[in-house]
Amino acid sequence: MNRLTVSPSPHIFAHNSTQSIMLDVIIALLPAAVASVIFFGAASIAVIAVCVISSFAAEFIFNLIVKKEQQTAWDLSAVVTGLLLALNLPANIPLWQAAVGSVFAIVVVKGLFGGIGQNFANPAITGRIFMLIAFSSMTVSAFPEGSTDAVSGATTLSVLKNYAGAESLENIPSLLDLFLGKCGGALGETSALALLIGGIYLVIRGVISWHTPVTFIATVFVLTLISSGGDVHYAAAQILSGGLFIGAIFMATDYATTPNTKWGKVVFGLGCGLITVLIRLFGSYPEGVSFSILLMNILTPYIERWTRTRPLGGIKA
Repeated sequence: MNRLTVSPSPHIFAHNSTQSIMLDVIIALLPAAVASVIFFGAASIAVIAVCVISSFAAEFIFNLIVKKEQQTAWDLSAVVTGLLLALNLPANIPLWQAAVGSVFAIVVVKGLFGGIGQNFANPAITGRIFMLIAFSSMTVSAFPEGSTDAVSGATTLSVLKNYAGAESLENIPSLLDLFLGKCGGALGETSALALLIGGIYLVIRGVISWHTPVTFIATVFVLTLISSGGDVHYAAAQILSGGLFIGAIFMATDYATTPNTKWGKVVFGLGCGLITVLIRLFGSYPEGVSFSILLMNILTPYIERWTRTRPLGGIKA
């Protein structure tokens, strides 16, 4: 006789699996990956290949070592981590460093905490921060041929950090170039257009909601607009530069490390935007997206508790 399992409603059956969701994320990242090849050439292919292969191999071998009952490498989550990390790295980074960062993200951040769904922070974000601290090559940006940054040798964010009025904006690429991706930076963060295409795909597929990305980006825009005294060009350049779009769309929406409630997602986006702006304006680094997401990951359990909807008639615990 089969065992009957009784559980409270709602009883929902979904065809989605971890593998299908991860496949959707991979598809959504393809426009950014293709753009990286267009702007940075074959070097981007090498970095992406090394990160993806290293991440997959690290999870596969780790599962064998700890004798996991199920080999989770096949669910494609490690591939997503490797691809995301690669798109957050410069094209000219030594490949062995890319491999080390990928193994760290999978083994230390994900595997040692129990695997997918149990990690407290986004593996790709944490892997990038680890590499930023460990390797000086992470501070050396690559530039597409013919870009304004390639001529000046300065990234857009480093110029914006020393903002001193409208004349400062003459030394950065046009807003169109920033939107298309013809500027210096990491492989997958430069083209806002490619990232938006991927984000829209994920929203249509129901993989992510719009709440966190829109709140995150809007917060950065509004706060930088205020800090500049109403300079719209400066605020627009701020949101189109650095890793804001890839962070807001693909890493601030991670299921395991971000809030599940709608208001929680909004609070998370607000917090990420505020911390990003504070680091960009007053910190020693020109970029703050990675640090902001990691810090808000730590606050996720509290945000969920504060924004959880109580059942009808329920009382506050």
